[in-house]
Amino acid sequence: MGRQSFVYTAHPARVIFGFDTTETLPGEVERLGASKALVLSTPHQEEQAQHLASLLGKSAAGVFAGAVMHTPVHVSEQAVAVASTLGADVVVAIGGGSTTGLGKAIALRTGLPQIVLPTTYAGSEMTPILGETENGLKKTQTTPKVLPQVVIYDVEQTMSLPVSLSGTSGINAMAHAIEALYARDRNPVTSTLALAAVKALASALPKIARDPADRDARYDALYGAWLCGICLGSVGMALHHKLCHTLGGSFELPHAETHTVVLPHALAYNAPTIPDAMAALQTVLGADPARALQELARAVGAPVSLAAIGMSADGLDRATEIAMSNSYWNPRPLEAEAIRTLMQRAFDGAPPLVEGRKTV
Repeated sequence: MGRQSFVYTAHPARVIFGFDTTETLPGEVERLGASKALVLSTPHQEEQAQHLASLLGKSAAGVFAGAVMHTPVHVSEQAVAVASTLGADVVVAIGGGSTTGLGKAIALRTGLPQIVLPTTYAGSEMTPILGETENGLKKTQTTPKVLPQVVIYDVEQTMSLPVSLSGTSGINAMAHAIEALYARDRNPVTSTLALAAVKALASALPKIARDPADRDARYDALYGAWLCGICLGSVGMALHHKLCHTLGGSFELPHAETHTVVLPHALAYNAPTIPDAMAALQTVLGADPARALQELARAVGAPVSLAAIGMSADGLDRATEIAMSNSYWNPRPLEAEAIRTLMQRAFDGAPPLVEGRKTV
């Protein structure tokens, strides 16, 4: 990026990383001066939440296993009511982006501190960003009120993550780092972290697909995801995240899978206007980074088309309209016809199209 002036904002968070770090949870609750922890999870991960409650013993106020995708406002309000009834003084979220989002929504409304134990590669645990869905629209806000105080990364918690979810969750994380390379407020710190993150995940995810029990690959993937989360929390977002929020919030598409499908196409859309970022990505992804991302998805058994994850063809026009409706920064101007073409290619699972380059 050359020798130019920049601003870098570091967000305070205590990070504990390694194997078997879950055992530190009771001490971290005590360190925050708390004694009544409400443990959050999705219904699918309630058993893991109950295990944390057992680990906390008398410091556990209860379990709320109602987290769902896209953080619906009515679920957040229900969880706040439970926290109030139980007299919770800290929330402990175990899971992926859905549970982390719920913890943030509770913190926004109550001011309670948060401890997060990620079990996927979502990365949102490192950001002051909260996206909530209401009346079919997902709205995102950035505020330090939702930044977790403690994040406990335990590689053991990711060992049972299914191969399919490992792939989509990991590529979702890569999207955070890739957009950080060409964000309006990019800087040398996040750019360095972003490239390290993309390199780690691009190497680790295929290894996990071949051998889910590969502990070194699991470590590298979680490490890369942590770096991606720092990137997401440090700089702004552009077209890719806007499209994914539109598709997820208005069409109820699964979060990580949507990011996986859209990322190669969003990068290809912006490619002509971000030569420095593309050159940097070539050092870790090869000569055609957008195509490499789609091939990575195939290599890990992830979907490569919106049709495959539940999008209806008759929703593409509306999705384009929503994506164009709010003004937001992007390195390439937003062009309705080109974005509609992007949407169609993503729907079909076609190769990403870089303007001016022949494709098949």
